[in-house]
Amino acid sequence: MRRHRGSARYRSAARLTTALPALTVLLLLPACQPAWAFPHREKPNVHKEIEVLEDQWRQAILTNNVSQMDHLLADDYIGITSNGTVETKAQDLAQRRAGTVKITELDLSDMHVRLYGDTAVVTSKAQLEGTNGASDISGEYRYTRVYTQRLGQWKIVSFEASRVNDVDARAKKH
Repeated sequence: MRRHRGSARYRSAARLTTALPALTVLLLLPACQPAWAFPHREKPNVHKEIEVLEDQWRQAILTNNVSQMDHLLADDYIGITSNGTVETKAQDLAQRRAGTVKITELDLSDMHVRLYGDTAVVTSKAQLEGTNGASDISGEYRYTRVYTQRLGQWKIVSFEASRVNDVDARAKKH
């Protein structure tokens, strides 16, 4: 039996057919929003967790604990040293195993942790004493270290260091 377009049953079914997709979209829309669209709520415990990881890295550097460094670095880690050298995880760890880089003191200050979803960016000042081969690398540095959370663990994916130049020493040379 064929229904007529004017019948009440046909109109009711037509309204339901057109309303159902719109209702589905409205119900699923909140689940589809990107993370940046949600209100930003900083979690102090995540800041502390990153600060603890920074201290673990510091201790690993001072004791040349290559196993701990290996654990903290992501497999796709890329570091840029203060002289512009780009190093992969394997290259960095090989230098540490060989004892090429020796850090005897490392004091961190002015540390800031910023969170962007599953990414944490750390900026800090580092005062260090040490050598890289025969070169003295002691001095003051600024660095940026980037962590990302993968499978529930924070891993270091990027690092870049810049040596802080002594403005007074440069002024004396001119």
